[in-house]
Amino acid sequence: MKKLLLLFLLFSCFQGFSQVAADPKVGLVPSGGGAEGLAHIGLLKVLAEAGVRIDYIGGTSMGAIIGGLYASGYSAHQLDSIFHSTNFNILIQDELPRSAKTFYEKRDSEKYALTLPFDNFKISFPSGLSKGQNVYNLISRLTLHLDDKSRFEELPIPFFCVAVDVETGEEVILDQGYLPQAIAASAAIPSLFSPVMLEGRLLTDGGVVNNYPVEELRRRGADIIIGVDVQDGLADRDDLTSVFKILTQISNFRTIKDMETKTEKTDVYIKPDIEPFGVTTFNLGEEIIASGVESAEKQVEVLREIAALQKPAVRERRPLPQLDSLLIHDVKIEGNHSYPRSYILGKLRFRYPEKISYSQFNLGINNLSATGNFNKINYKLLPLKEGNLLVLQLEENQNKTKIRMSLHYDELYKSAALVNLTRNSLLFTNDVASFDLILGDNSRYNIEYYLDKGYYWSFGFRSRYNSFGKDLGFDFLESQEPITEVDLNRLAVEYLDITNEIYVETLFGKVFSIGAGVEHKFLQMDSETLGAGEEELVTIFDKSNYYSTFGYLRLDSYDNKYYPTKGFYFDGDFHFYFMGTDVNDSFSEFSVAKGKMGYAISPLDKFTVRLSSEAGFHLGNSDRKSLNFFLGGYGNDFINNITPFLGYDFLEVSADSFIKGMIELDYELFTKNHLLASANFANLEDDLLMTGNWFSHPNFSGYALGYGLETFMGPLEVRYSYSPELKSSEWFFSLGFWF
Repeated sequence: MKKLLLLFLLFSCFQGFSQVAADPKVGLVPSGGGAEGLAHIGLLKVLAEAGVRIDYIGGTSMGAIIGGLYASGYSAHQLDSIFHSTNFNILIQDELPRSAKTFYEKRDSEKYALTLPFDNFKISFPSGLSKGQNVYNLISRLTLHLDDKSRFEELPIPFFCVAVDVETGEEVILDQGYLPQAIAASAAIPSLFSPVMLEGRLLTDGGVVNNYPVEELRRRGADIIIGVDVQDGLADRDDLTSVFKILTQISNFRTIKDMETKTEKTDVYIKPDIEPFGVTTFNLGEEIIASGVESAEKQVEVLREIAALQKPAVRERRPLPQLDSLLIHDVKIEGNHSYPRSYILGKLRFRYPEKISYSQFNLGINNLSATGNFNKINYKLLPLKEGNLLVLQLEENQNKTKIRMSLHYDELYKSAALVNLTRNSLLFTNDVASFDLILGDNSRYNIEYYLDKGYYWSFGFRSRYNSFGKDLGFDFLESQEPITEVDLNRLAVEYLDITNEIYVETLFGKVFSIGAGVEHKFLQMDSETLGAGEEELVTIFDKSNYYSTFGYLRLDSYDNKYYPTKGFYFDGDFHFYFMGTDVNDSFSEFSVAKGKMGYAISPLDKFTVRLSSEAGFHLGNSDRKSLNFFLGGYGNDFINNITPFLGYDFLEVSADSFIKGMIELDYELFTKNHLLASANFANLEDDLLMTGNWFSHPNFSGYALGYGLETFMGPLEVRYSYSPELKSSEWFFSLGFWF
């Protein structure tokens, strides 16, 4: 009797059928909707519990992602686990781990707040906030077990997804090819993700033309269609507070109207309550999944009756293999018109044939992406008799010129605005030229040219002009020759540095950067504050040209420059000053050696401990006090031997040798909000290496409490510090990226 009642219900609901098949084929339509599409996971859980066999899946956008993974063999509970282990902020924003970047790329990416294309001296805007590379990497990782099934009807559940041709507005049904590429194209939300080039067509989110492909699913043979609608309704003016929300509203005009007819073509229509959520509210994923469960359970009896009409599934859903390692037997590269094969292989940083971990493989792809030379890096892993053939399909970035900007404030350089012009492929395909112009209270510039050859020796040139004014304390003054009869313990000094370097560097052991070069430095320190009566007197402490050779060894595995939670840092540098000129012609050879190391660990959730140590010393008989080690202050990447030290003002104390240790505790109270407690200690004196006071009781100490906020402009920090020796306190403010 119960089955007869269901058959009557099905007859009354299924339009276009005169009878219900004995073993009805069930099609699933998961619509697009961004983060709201996570509700599909909740529905799939209920379908599995009800025993419904899904025979076809056709989805769009987020529905393509969830539906495609389900069709490739994942269960609803596996998809739920994937969601909980995925950082969607990193996924959407295309953030690359710092480990994927060279030292040059790290410096380059950590000081600019805004980057815009600037080809032909015209400012334009990128085609999306993200290239979608991280989304592609994730889908590719999760579908490696498919072994290059090029027809989606051969998947454990036949599948298709919908995209749209950006040039023609034509709907494109994707049911063959490489699954990650198809899903990435269908999910390329306009303005959020850049369009995807696929077989000569520029494709974007299919939700623009068909967010709920029920007709195509019926055409492919589905007898019963279960549809999940997670599309937004139209928002009122009070909610239209951003460009992205307005674009979403405009896109919804057509899809909402289409749903009036599409709903009627759906046999089991499920509409989760998504009103509290948004397209990008992935942080509310658990609640969104729960809403999918709740809405599906309201129709669980109908779902169970559908399952009762079906035969058991022929395709057994087995546990998916855990692919932790890959054997790369060969590499094929396509689309590299400008960049040579050696450059690309050097960036991948793995050899072949070689068995590598998947994390190493993913890091290699990220290394290539971090160059910024490619809009998209598509790849396939094709099975061979032994190992895999890696096929790289590269889409080169045609934008070669960028203009970048940033703002900063600290209490040494004061207010500063940075405008940068960067040109890729200036002389060679794999080079980059960059010019920073810094305007503000202390104008500066940085020029850099870098020819990147990966594992081979790379070549670079850099030049900088740097200046600031600061009151120097008694420690510096007492080391100078008597300059006045006036009794002073502080003096306003102007500091000017012009440095030019030519260097070569290479990777060592895959993690170290080792380099060497030659340097010219012009250094001037003077004061105009001394005088008798109305007569102005300029006192020159240093006005010299220095010529040196140098070498360095660096390692940086920190996961964040400003607030690292894990990793190790080392920077060792040695300069031999073999020639110099000054007004007194009194130069003698000397050397400066210095090093810094740090370690970050997070023993508890949201709690990080950072330990660091620095040391430096002079070798040789030199009276060049301007190249002494100056300790004090906080808030920038300082030049020469200027070293931050909490508790003391900038350049407060100086000597030709020092050793410093620091411990910092960081508690992330809320996301990107940091409560900081710091303590640093130092010994600082001339000839510290000879006196043996490296590890004696510290002569200098400082303690600080602070607050830091990570923003798109860079870190915003305030720190209150105190020195027991001075019995005084200092406030330090640092706003924006350091440059």
